[in-house]
Amino acid sequence: MRLYELDPLGHLNHAVYHSYGEVARIELMEAAAGEQNRLRDENVAPVLLASQISYRRELRQGDVVNVTCDFKFGTGKTFEAAQTIVKTDGTLSAEITCTLGIMDLERRKLVENPRGRLEQAGYDLAMLSTAE
Repeated sequence: MRLYELDPLGHLNHAVYHSYGEVARIELMEAAAGEQNRLRDENVAPVLLASQISYRRELRQGDVVNVTCDFKFGTGKTFEAAQTIVKTDGTLSAEITCTLGIMDLERRKLVENPRGRLEQAGYDLAMLSTAE
């Protein structure tokens, strides 16, 4: 946690929680893609459609956290990321739920079957989701 991430009360600024979640999602997607990025080659990319956060316990200067991310796939054009921000002592600080999709960057439309699209592109689905 960096000093500039704090609000005037000494708490982690609310927007920074979202940044922590975004970094974790991106890093997980990159790790699951491995060496290649076939989605980019197909001119499609994951996009964030909605994000909701529930704050559970404050984070203050000096706190160290871990951010988890677990993707949940359904049958439509969207999927979810369930995330937690947890202090190293085990205290749950925040829960983030995001709705994502995979967008065709030319048509500017979501593609069908994002789970299947990720699988075809070589993503390690077991790395993305505990349900796999």
